[in-house]
Amino acid sequence: MLEVLYTTVTVPKMLDALLTRRKEISSPCCLAQFYFLFGLGAAENCLLAVMAYDRYIAICRPLRYSTMMTSRTSIRLALGAWLGGLLAAFPPAVWISTLKFCFPNFIDHFFCDYAPLLKLSCEDTSAGEFVFMVMSWSVILGCFFLIMVSYSLIIFAVVRIPSSEGQKKAFGTCASHLAVVSIFYGTVIFMYIRPTSHIRFSMDKVISVFYCVVTPLMNPIIYCLRNQEVKGAVIKTLHMLANNENDLVFRVLAAQNINFPKK
Repeated sequence: MLEVLYTTVTVPKMLDALLTRRKEISSPCCLAQFYFLFGLGAAENCLLAVMAYDRYIAICRPLRYSTMMTSRTSIRLALGAWLGGLLAAFPPAVWISTLKFCFPNFIDHFFCDYAPLLKLSCEDTSAGEFVFMVMSWSVILGCFFLIMVSYSLIIFAVVRIPSSEGQKKAFGTCASHLAVVSIFYGTVIFMYIRPTSHIRFSMDKVISVFYCVVTPLMNPIIYCLRNQEVKGAVIKTLHMLANNENDLVFRVLAAQNINFPKK
């Protein structure tokens, strides 16, 4: 649900602008887009940290997993991640709503991002920029630090497993989550763990596509590939496509009266 909401904030408006060439957006819609993008992005950070903690319990405390990660605890952690993300984006959204903007109101981006909005302001935004940078560092680097601590403990525990099969199974439990963390934080840290002044937005727009479109698109695929039934269905489909392609080649050769060896 988070991935669907996260892409819904930016992608429909972007596609509408590309198809119809209507690039206008009202001030309330721009502010709402900014709030929900950063609120859901912060919630994504918190959920990835919660998932890392879940894997730490599963691998390092397997006998206590059922008592530590009960349904009630899982719901509380998930709700805490959602509420924490939405609350973290509220102060900067309120502050931006109080700014005065100069003309022309042209946002050099495909959504209402923080740095392009500050560039349009007629006021001194250095204090608010500093507060936003501190909040971004706290949320992004705080969650990233928790994830790294969890995986350090996981690696330490996996190395002590005597059998290679057990090590492979333990790392397989974390592979999908680790792939998502790498893609997500590789772009987000570059975008927001830096001062927002004097930024050129041409490269930022390209990088933004990764965490706004590519990462939410890839996450369900990455997580589903852990499911053995989904993995088996993918392999079966690839075999069918390969066989159909071979049959098509032989039919084309036969239609052209070309001699070829039988299968």
